[in-house]
Amino acid sequence: MRLAFMGSPDFSVPALKALVAAGHEVVAVYAQPPKPAGRGQRETKCPVHAAADEMRLPVRTPKRLRGNAEELAYFRGLGLDAAVVAAYGLILPQAFLDAPARGCLNIHASLLPRWRGAAPIQASILAGDRQSGITIMQMEAGLDTGPMLRTGAVEIAATETGESLHDKLCAIGARLILEELAAPSAPVAQDDALATYAPKLSRDDARLDFSRPAVELERRIRAFYPWPGTLAMLGDAVVKIVAAALADGQGAPGEVLDEALTIACGEGALRPTRVQRAGKSAMATGDFLRGFPVPTGARFS
Repeated sequence: MRLAFMGSPDFSVPALKALVAAGHEVVAVYAQPPKPAGRGQRETKCPVHAAADEMRLPVRTPKRLRGNAEELAYFRGLGLDAAVVAAYGLILPQAFLDAPARGCLNIHASLLPRWRGAAPIQASILAGDRQSGITIMQMEAGLDTGPMLRTGAVEIAATETGESLHDKLCAIGARLILEELAAPSAPVAQDDALATYAPKLSRDDARLDFSRPAVELERRIRAFYPWPGTLAMLGDAVVKIVAAALADGQGAPGEVLDEALTIACGEGALRPTRVQRAGKSAMATGDFLRGFPVPTGARFS
C-alpha cells in the first residue's frame, strides 16, 4: 500500500520499521521538527526522524498543520491509500484526515475508550489497571474518539514500569497495524460514557507527595520511569527515587523511619530500592547511604 507515516517518539519507530519491512511503500514520514536537546542544546532529530533517515525515507517536519494550505496540498498530492499515525504530536485537521483513500489509522496505546489522551501508558499503571493494550482506531476530529478497528491486550505486571509497558505496547502496535492493513476490520463505535482521559505529563509531575498513600506513590514511581521520573527534596538535596517497594511503618509524611531509608506516607510506608542524586548515576539504596547518610527522623518533602 502507498502510505504516509506520522509519528515522533521511540514508541512509533517499530511500527514504521514494520511497515517498510512488510513491503509497504512509505512515501512520506511526518515527524516533529528537530529541537534543542542535551547540555549543549544541539538541534536533535526525534527518534522517528532519525529512523526514517536511516531507511532513506523522505521526512516532513511542519510546525503546524492547521491552516497550512501548502502542506495540505502536498499531502493530498501523495495519492495515499492510508496514513498511519502513532504519537505524532500534532492535531490533524479534517482535511488531512479525509485525504487518504482509507483515511488515517491511529495506533493508540490503550484499550479505548479507557485512557484517551497523551499519556495512556503511565495512566494505566497509576490507576492500578490489570490490563493495557493497543487500539487501532479510525481517526476523526475528536481526541481519540474514532471507531475502533482492532485491539490487542497485555497484562500489567505488578512490577511494570512505564518503560517496560511502552516496549510491550509498541511491539503489539507494529503487529496490529500490519494486520489491519492486510485485512480491514469492521469499525466499532466507542462508548463515550466509559471514556477516561490521560493528560499530558510534564516535569512538574515528578515531585512526590508523601501525604499520599504509599501504594499510590509506588505506582507513580513505576509509571513515571524513565520520564518524567520521580523525586523528593531532602533539605536542599534533590533525590530521584528510581524504584521503591511497599514497606511497614508509620510516621509523619516524608519522615525517614529507619536506616534502610523507609519513608512514611499518608498511609503505609515506602522503601526506595534505587535512588539518584543530581549529577550522579542511579544506585542501590545501600550504596547511596554509604556516601550520603540519611539519619532516622530526617524529612523528605
